[in-house]
Amino acid sequence: MFKNTVKDLLDAALIERPDLFLIDFSIQGDNHINIVIDGDNGVLVEDCMFVSRAIEHNLDREEYDFSLEVMSAGATSPLINKRQYNKNLKRELIVRTTSEKIEGVLTKATDTDITLEWKVREPKPVGKGKVTVKKQANIAYEDIVEAKVMIKF
Repeated sequence: MFKNTVKDLLDAALIERPDLFLIDFSIQGDNHINIVIDGDNGVLVEDCMFVSRAIEHNLDREEYDFSLEVMSAGATSPLINKRQYNKNLKRELIVRTTSEKIEGVLTKATDTDITLEWKVREPKPVGKGKVTVKKQANIAYEDIVEAKVMIKF
């Protein structure tokens, strides 16, 4: 019952803020609530505070003994939600599928798949030397084992 109450409060907060979306939600045995959110425009500390307050201020501490942790999805966290792909258009990803690992720039994200583009040096079809070729791959979401944004400094 406690989990349902918290989930309802969380859903109400996310309805109020449609730019935010849920990545992970769990409650450990000691009523430790752990929530990970992301946003279409990123997540600020104020966004985490908003979600935290929406839950904490509506739970009675006399009835439930709990701890609450609300955080944003980290920069090195794998992409889980389809909305995260739209947020990361034009960024470089490493995508591991069931059969291969592809590193490229995310150029398109639809409801069913993503498109990555990258350049590779290949031997010339005729003669000596190499030529730079632009490659592209469409990858269905169900084929993605893990996708991460590459962070470059």
